[in-house]
Amino acid sequence: MNYAMLFPGQGSQAVGMLSGHSAPEIATTFAEASDVLGWDLTRLVKDGPAEDLNRTERTQPALLAAGIAVWRAWQAQGLPQPAALAGHSLGEYTALVAAGALDFAEALKLVELRGQLMQAAVPAGTGGMAAVIGLDDDKVEALCKAYPGPEVLEPVNFNAPGQVVVAGQTAALDWLTANGKAHGARMIMKLPVSVPSHCSLMKDAAAKLAARLADARIHPPAIPVSHNLDAKTRADAAGIRQALTEQLYRPVRWTETIQNLHGAGLSLFLECGPGKVLCGLGKRIVADAKTLPLEDAGGLAAAAELARV
Repeated sequence: MNYAMLFPGQGSQAVGMLSGHSAPEIATTFAEASDVLGWDLTRLVKDGPAEDLNRTERTQPALLAAGIAVWRAWQAQGLPQPAALAGHSLGEYTALVAAGALDFAEALKLVELRGQLMQAAVPAGTGGMAAVIGLDDDKVEALCKAYPGPEVLEPVNFNAPGQVVVAGQTAALDWLTANGKAHGARMIMKLPVSVPSHCSLMKDAAAKLAARLADARIHPPAIPVSHNLDAKTRADAAGIRQALTEQLYRPVRWTETIQNLHGAGLSLFLECGPGKVLCGLGKRIVADAKTLPLEDAGGLAAAAELARV
C-alpha cells in the first residue's frame, strides 16, 4: 500500500515519550543526538523536568531526534519506502532528514538555533497562540482582520477544516478570546506556548535563520517532501532553504498538504514520532483516510502489516 509518513511538531513532546518502544534505534538515536548537542537529551526525554523539555530550544531538537529514532526503527524492518513525506512545522526538518536532504547532526543544530531565535524574537509573556474552533479558514482570516488594535493577529496553522491556529501579541489574543464567539467561533482556546510561531513577528528570526541555512549542506531529497509553505515539493537546495526560511513567518498549510497527498492516491498516513496529533487532524481532513501512530511498538507493528500489503 502506498503511504505517506508524517512527522509531528511542537506540542507532541512529553516526558517519557517513546518509552513504549523496544527498538534499539530509539536509545542509540537519542544518545547520538546528545553527543551532537553537547547536553543530555536522553535524560531530558526520560526524566524531564517537563518545564525544561517544553523550552522551545530544547523541544525542537528533542522532537526531531524522536522522529528520526522512530524512522530508523521503521527502516530497520526492511519495509517499502513511503511515497511521500511531510512534517508539521518543526516536523518539516525531520521529514527532510528522513528524505536524506539534511544530515541528522546538522538538522539538530539548526532546530536548536531555530528555537533560540524564535524565543528571542518576542519577549516572554508578550505573544502566544490560540486555536479557533468551528470557523472556516476565510472566516478566521476575516476575524483576525476585524481586530481594531495595532497588534499582530494572524492565522498561522490551517490544521483541519474548522480548526485554525492564530498567533499574535497578547492584547490581540485577549480580544480574540473575548470576541471570537460573537463572530461565530464555537471555541477559542489559548495554547500553552510563549512563542507566536509562523506569523510576521518571526521575520527577524527568519532572517537570522536564513544566514545559517545558507551554510547548511542540503541534498536532493530521495523521497518527495511536501513543504508547509505551499504544500509543494522542492528538489533543489535553494528552494528548500527558501521554504524553511519563509516557513518561520508564514502559515502552515497542513489541510492542503494532506488533501494533496490524498489526491495523489495516498490513503495511508503514518505519524512517525510521539503522539497522535497528526492522525487526528488527518481524519478530519480526509474522512476515508487510514491513519496510524507509530508512538509505540504496537503501533509500529500494526502499521508494518499495512505497509507490506
